[in-house]
Amino acid sequence: MGNKPKSKSKSKADRKERRSAELDEISLLNEWIESQKPDSGSNPLALKPLPDNAPVGRLHDGSFSAYSAATKFSELPLSKKTMDALKKAGYVKMTEIQRASLPHALCGRDVLGAAKTGSGKTLAFVIPVVEKLHKERWGPEDGVGSIIISPTRELAGQLFDVLKTVGKFHNFSAGLLIGGRKDVEMEKERVNELNILVCTPGRLLQHMDETPNFECSQLQILVLDEADRILDVGFKKSLNAIVSQLPKHRQTMLFSATQTKSVQDLARLSLKDPEYISVHEKAESATPSRLQQTAMTVPLDQKLDMLWSFVKAHLNSKILVFLSTCKQVKFVYEAFKKLRPGIPLKCLHGRMKQERRINIYSQFCEQRSVLFCTDVAARGLDFNKAVDWVVQADCPDDVASYIHRVGRTARYLSGGRSVLFLTPSEMKMIDKLKAAKVPIQVIKVNGLFLMTEAVLLILFAI
Repeated sequence: MGNKPKSKSKSKADRKERRSAELDEISLLNEWIESQKPDSGSNPLALKPLPDNAPVGRLHDGSFSAYSAATKFSELPLSKKTMDALKKAGYVKMTEIQRASLPHALCGRDVLGAAKTGSGKTLAFVIPVVEKLHKERWGPEDGVGSIIISPTRELAGQLFDVLKTVGKFHNFSAGLLIGGRKDVEMEKERVNELNILVCTPGRLLQHMDETPNFECSQLQILVLDEADRILDVGFKKSLNAIVSQLPKHRQTMLFSATQTKSVQDLARLSLKDPEYISVHEKAESATPSRLQQTAMTVPLDQKLDMLWSFVKAHLNSKILVFLSTCKQVKFVYEAFKKLRPGIPLKCLHGRMKQERRINIYSQFCEQRSVLFCTDVAARGLDFNKAVDWVVQADCPDDVASYIHRVGRTARYLSGGRSVLFLTPSEMKMIDKLKAAKVPIQVIKVNGLFLMTEAVLLILFAI
């Protein structure tokens, strides 16, 4: 009993000391960020990287190191909590999109980030979100400080996992708000206490319309991931309704593999002199260099035969097969399942219940199999173990859709292969792809019917 007051006193002193240290760190970070702020419109990738073992932070003469030239996370003005989380997760060197965008994002600028799929865009916006709220000393009573909007439930779930990794040692509360879940009433009770929301547009709007006292008047950062899709016609009404309820004075970041420059889009989001960062705009290819891409003419009545032959020739691969509609996905999946090709088959489409979709996605991440899907799997999803092949059995609607689909393979430092089936009337797509700097090899096959395994192995140079 006698020791209790002493223990409380010590605990209070510890908290006071930690708080003082945190305030000192925030003051130092703000001074560093302000003193070395990159010029607006500048490209950090053009700067000479810091030498190995160069001093970082405040230097002997009282000045600070140039974080615009950083190539490692440890060279950025980040809090110890964020730095510890990145180290624990094994993040050391930055990718190009991270190097180019983080110096601008950390000093509070609006950012339009465009980079190839699999290039590390998620960390490029999650880190500034966590750091902004940390420096503002955001707490439960402050409400929603950041909203990250994703076009699909699966991608939102993936983003939430990255957020939990980066924010591991912070004290923010975060929530995943996506459709198809039964616990919407429980969400309504807790959503007002959350600091960071990762959500799909429909679910966020549902809370804005239905949840008592839910408001975002103190919002600090809005992020749109796969922004081109969210700005598209399908989400236009929802997005306009969401943005109308957000404060205009905020930081806004848009990231995608293919980015908008539409003045109308930027105006409706209230972007202020955004930094347009397209790290691969001058690259020779719009798709990853480790991706081998092939297209072939397949008559419509022989498409399923070709797909069957392809699957039979690649029984030891992980294959993602894109089809145009839910109905086609279900039909091809059921038909092939009855034929028993000798490899596990799965299907994924927008009409499936959320829990089922997440289970299938998780299973495909872990095992060799064929996943038949609609474009619900084309955006941003990162399958843990490399996808060997992306097969587009149906021609995509446009070049952007093609790029997003093939982006499920050859991610980060992995290689990958893709094949696009085109009917004779769809061959104009080849010209569009080449005009968009997509290096694709066209295979012409005459008299195609049921291809033998041997022929397929030669065609695709396995």
